[in-house]
Amino acid sequence: MRPILIGLLGALFFSLVFILNRAMELAGGSWIWSASLRFYFMLPILILFVGRKQVAPVLHHLKRYPVQWFVWSTIGFGIFYASLTYATIYAPGWLVAGTFQLNIVIGSLLVPFINKTNRSIPVQSVLISLIIIFGVFMMQIEHANQVPLTSVVFTIIPLIVAAVSYPVANRKMMQVVDGELTTTQRILGMTIASLPFWIILSVYGVFTYGAPSQSQIWQTFIVALFAGVFATQLYFYATELVRHDNYKLAGVESTVTGAVVFSLIGELLFLNTPLPKLTSFIGIGLVVSGIIFHSVISTLIDRKRVVQMDEKATQ
Repeated sequence: MRPILIGLLGALFFSLVFILNRAMELAGGSWIWSASLRFYFMLPILILFVGRKQVAPVLHHLKRYPVQWFVWSTIGFGIFYASLTYATIYAPGWLVAGTFQLNIVIGSLLVPFINKTNRSIPVQSVLISLIIIFGVFMMQIEHANQVPLTSVVFTIIPLIVAAVSYPVANRKMMQVVDGELTTTQRILGMTIASLPFWIILSVYGVFTYGAPSQSQIWQTFIVALFAGVFATQLYFYATELVRHDNYKLAGVESTVTGAVVFSLIGELLFLNTPLPKLTSFIGIGLVVSGIIFHSVISTLIDRKRVVQMDEKATQ
């Protein structure tokens, strides 16, 4: 239950990504600066969080595995977040957050291809994730009927890319680090290793869109602090707690769906988004139910294993 609650708190902070990125897009800001500035701000903040003495182990690990760090950080931070931010051009934040929930099912289905051991697909988690996805789909129906086909395509394709990139890179980096670094150190390392991607994207942004506005800089700083540092640290910490258990790992990954609910509430309060109809609220109920089911199943499985261990100990 504890990893689930940590994941939900991370989802609350993560929802700022969708709300503020959409707000910056509506204000005329470029998606390139919304994406890249976040990671420039994250770097000094993370260094402060980690502490000067603890930066050295990160740099040492980067030197030991430069290719792995560069590849998975570029995918997990660069391609993931650039795709996610690009989608806000064509859809409101809550719709982007909802479509991104494809990462839950994708994360479970990729288990046999990612894990070195325990390659079984957590079927129960996949089935429950489908309930969540169905809830998300219902939340999107009302808006999707009003969106042109081109907007739907340019929303779904980058979000599918993001939904695959995030869980794959997160799990691969856990394997590379293998407990040698803390969660914050791992995030710092991935931020450093993804910088070449952001520098290249920024150069492109300068020549195509010009410099970012002061308002966009401040909003991106907020995203970097709360969503980039706090949310990512909470999410990664929660996945670290259950990284050897596919069922619990899928449950923690499902808490990202909370960002859909939080994003919708945020847009209603701050961006004057129209109040959704009944179908959307039913979808929210299904999403919340799915998260609860994940938590209950994880608890039952954990209790069953404890009982089995006790029985073996008494034999």
